[in-house]
Amino acid sequence: MKAFSAANGPRIFLDESSVLDIGGCFIGDVDLAPGRAIPDDGDPRIDHSLEGFLFTCGPDHIRHPEAIEGASDGRKYPLHGSFSSHPAEILFWDAQGPDAECRARVPLTLATGETALLERHWRIDGATGEVSLSDKVTNTGSKPFARVHMYHMNIGAWLFDDRVRLSGAMLDNGGFPWTFGGETGGIFCVPAVAEGEQWAEIALGPIAAIGGLTLKVKFRTDTLAHLQVWRNQKAPAHVLGIEPVSHRLASRQELAANGELGFVKPGESVEYGLRFCFV
Repeated sequence: MKAFSAANGPRIFLDESSVLDIGGCFIGDVDLAPGRAIPDDGDPRIDHSLEGFLFTCGPDHIRHPEAIEGASDGRKYPLHGSFSSHPAEILFWDAQGPDAECRARVPLTLATGETALLERHWRIDGATGEVSLSDKVTNTGSKPFARVHMYHMNIGAWLFDDRVRLSGAMLDNGGFPWTFGGETGGIFCVPAVAEGEQWAEIALGPIAAIGGLTLKVKFRTDTLAHLQVWRNQKAPAHVLGIEPVSHRLASRQELAANGELGFVKPGESVEYGLRFCFV
C-alpha cells in the first residue's frame, strides 16, 4: 500500500497489488474501511478487496458468478469480475505540493482469457480535499466484452449512530436512515439521476466518529447510470457499501436479453468517473 494525501482531505492507501484500489481511508486517526468486518464471499481476491474502502468490479462481469457463454468446461465469471488482484504499474506520482496526483496502467486478463487495459488517474485537490478518480478501460483483446463496471465504497458501519442518514435526489423522499431494510441488512438499486444530468451525488452522514463530517460521493451518469447501496450487519459483517454501477440489479442473462448489457469491441474504450469528499 502507498500512502496518498494532500494538504486537505483524507489520507488514503492505494493498493499496488490490486488495480490501485483504496485500502485504508483515514480521517485523522480513524480508518473508515471495514477491514475484516465483511462477509466471506469464497474468493480470496474479493475478500482482500472487500476489506478496503474502495474496490472496482468488472470489466467483464459484476454481482454474481454466472456461466461464461460458450465455455464447455463450466467455467464461470468470478463474483465481481476480473479487476481484483491485477498489479498496477505506476507511471506518475506527485504528492509533494498542496495537491496529490497519481497515474497508473493495469494490464488485465479477463475470465475468458481475453485482455483489457485499465488506465487510472487519482487526484486530491489540496484546497477542497476532494478525491477524484478517472478510469479508462480499453479492450486490447480479440473479442467484445460486456461493458459493466461498479465502484464499491465500503465503510465500517460500527462508526455510525442513529443520526447517520443517506441523502440524495435519487432516493425516496430525498433520503432515509442508514439502517434501511431488514434487521441484518438490505440492498437496493435505483436510477442515479434524471435523464441528461451528467453527475449524481449521494451523501452519508453526519458521522460523529469523524467529527460529524458527511461523506459526499459524486459519479458520472453516462456510464454509471445506477446507484446501488448495500449493508450487511450479519456477524461478523458490519459494513455499508455505496456502489455506483453501470446496470440495474438484474442477472447478466436478463440484461443481455433486454439489450441492456452493452459491449466494448476490440480497440474501443469506455470511461468512468468518481469523486468523494468529507465536509
